[in-house]
Amino acid sequence: MTGPLNISIERTAEEAMRFQQKLGAGLQTLREVGDYDYGATAKEEVWRDGKVALYRFRGERTPTAKVPLLISYALVNRPYMVDLQADRSIVKGLLERGEDVYIIDWGYPDRSDRFLTLEDYIERFLGGAVDHLRRAHALESINLLGICQGGAFSLCYAALNPGKVRNLITMVTPVDFHTDDNMLSNWTREMDVDLFVDTLGNVPADMMNMCYLTLKPWRLFVQKYVGLVDILDDRKAIEDFLRMEKWIFDSPDQAGEAFRQFIKQFYQGNGFINGGIDIGGREVELGFVDMPVLNIYAEQDHLVPPDASRALKGVVGSDDYSELSFRGGHIGIYVSGRAQKEVPTAIHDWLAVRAG
Repeated sequence: MTGPLNISIERTAEEAMRFQQKLGAGLQTLREVGDYDYGATAKEEVWRDGKVALYRFRGERTPTAKVPLLISYALVNRPYMVDLQADRSIVKGLLERGEDVYIIDWGYPDRSDRFLTLEDYIERFLGGAVDHLRRAHALESINLLGICQGGAFSLCYAALNPGKVRNLITMVTPVDFHTDDNMLSNWTREMDVDLFVDTLGNVPADMMNMCYLTLKPWRLFVQKYVGLVDILDDRKAIEDFLRMEKWIFDSPDQAGEAFRQFIKQFYQGNGFINGGIDIGGREVELGFVDMPVLNIYAEQDHLVPPDASRALKGVVGSDDYSELSFRGGHIGIYVSGRAQKEVPTAIHDWLAVRAG
């Protein structure tokens, strides 16, 4: 017997029974879930400035690359997304191909960091890490991989210090902040950021997370948790899910002054395109980024639309500019199976051609 929607009583009963069985299995699975901590690769701290630390990854083989690769991630999330787990690690893929990989960890700002500026993050912290690697490896310049906001920082640093960056890679990095499909920009363009920061001081991580989640509310608030039922009897899938959830909600607060400057100069002023980005009294001009550049963007990125990244081609000063289009989203470019095959290989091969 079926109703007006062609849904049979028997089918409904079967689905209800399967749902109940999944829930029952899930209770047992959750009891068995062990340590789902993040990080697949051993690393050691090699430099520190306050809460900011530089780590060197240790792979199973000795690096063959003569020039180290420094990863600069965004401030709004923890950088272990690039080394989430053994089968989802861009870092592991780079190490397997012989790269010597380092990463800068911005730490967790507290009230004492309220007045940190973009100059602190770009020249003091990122610049300090670059200078440490230059000294440690006896090199004039190193390779730099900037991701998302860390890519914007890397572009600023490379423009202000072109002699210290040998090759620059940007991944899901916004350049034109005023593309029509940039929802974050549309939200923040009329924001009274002075009132916001003067009231709050540091920007709470939970508030930032809520903003990002509401960009895709159905997918991120409902669909993924409904879909969780389908994997409740799969221990590995549950551990993978919990590991990703831990990363999503393990977000640092944002240092107030740096947040104010970033919103004003990038999201509101669109400074890479229009000019006006001031870092410690020096204006950033991307025409001075004259080293080889590889720009990687994701075709289904809802945080950094492809057009926002592709704009780099028209403003960068390098005559050795390459683009890589990745079929996936802002997170998939780190953790999808396709990413593990394509992204480390593309980066390594591009650097190998320019190793001399």
